[in-house]
Amino acid sequence: MAEIKERLLPPKPASAANLREVSYRPPTSGRQPFQGIDVLGLKKRGQGLRSWIRVDTSGNSQVIEVDKFTMMRRCDLPARDLRLLDPLFVYPSTILGREKAIVVNLEQIRCIITADEVLLLNSLDSYVLQYVVELQRRLQAAGAGEVWQSEGELSRRRGGRNIENMFGNPSPDYLPFEFRALEVALEAACTFLDSQAAELEIEAYPLLDELTSKISTLNLERVRRLKSRLVALTRRVQKVRDEIEQLMDDDGDMAEMYLTEKKRRMELSCYGDQSLLGYRSTDGALSLSAPVSPVSSPPESRRLEKSLSIARSRHESMRSSESGTETQSIEELEMLLEAYFVVIDSTLNKLTSVSSTV
Repeated sequence: MAEIKERLLPPKPASAANLREVSYRPPTSGRQPFQGIDVLGLKKRGQGLRSWIRVDTSGNSQVIEVDKFTMMRRCDLPARDLRLLDPLFVYPSTILGREKAIVVNLEQIRCIITADEVLLLNSLDSYVLQYVVELQRRLQAAGAGEVWQSEGELSRRRGGRNIENMFGNPSPDYLPFEFRALEVALEAACTFLDSQAAELEIEAYPLLDELTSKISTLNLERVRRLKSRLVALTRRVQKVRDEIEQLMDDDGDMAEMYLTEKKRRMELSCYGDQSLLGYRSTDGALSLSAPVSPVSSPPESRRLEKSLSIARSRHESMRSSESGTETQSIEELEMLLEAYFVVIDSTLNKLTSVSSTV
């Protein structure tokens, strides 16, 4: 009877527990799931050591190994700014002014500029190496020019004649270290884009003449590829132009990029605070050593008011000098940006002319 019942009735469905056991049964091949995928390595991929090229204010360069978090603390930058420099990601051209650094992403030139150093990701790209060599050359020439100028000033005080008196002052106007590094980056990017635009222009006009004389599938395909390259290059040139124009239109962003001046103000502020503390400690020491007299010794409130007035006057003088220097620095940076804005705008006009011809 039991055998007939088992043959006639349908088989019993597996329970949820049985299904769970079947679904999580290890594979017969003995291979563990997700084998070969280093999940921990993927998580820590952006936290390893990276090779950076460091160039200081004297033009000396060295290769250093720094991890991401150390670089964030060193330059006081958030992680999203360092992501702009990562070669694994593709971001449009960007120039960001931060509290202690300038983040530059211009074509192949991706670097961090501070008041004391320039940090580039170590790369074998020829444009990166050319940037380092050119920056070193200009910084070393500027250092030699400053020494020459100081020696000329000393000889002029002694009554002697020098080359500067005969040919005028050959050294350029003084620019802070961060502006010199930014200038080399802008020059490298504008030169690279202009050379690509010139090559595309040389290639475009003979191809268009050939298409005009003979319309064929091959010629149309060549023009189509040329048009695609032209649109991509125009977009990159337009982004660099818009970035420079946006900086020139914002005085706050330009003032934020004056890193040497901000560092000097911070040092002066720290020195002023230390001098104020020294004044108050010296005042307290004198009051302890001197005999107590109700006529000669001022009360504590008057002494505190005197200290506050000294600090207030020092703060007002620093603010007045800060506003004058800020205006001057904005003018210097604006003139620098305007020069390269003219260059990149000329490149954009060249590409626009080729595009209209196509």
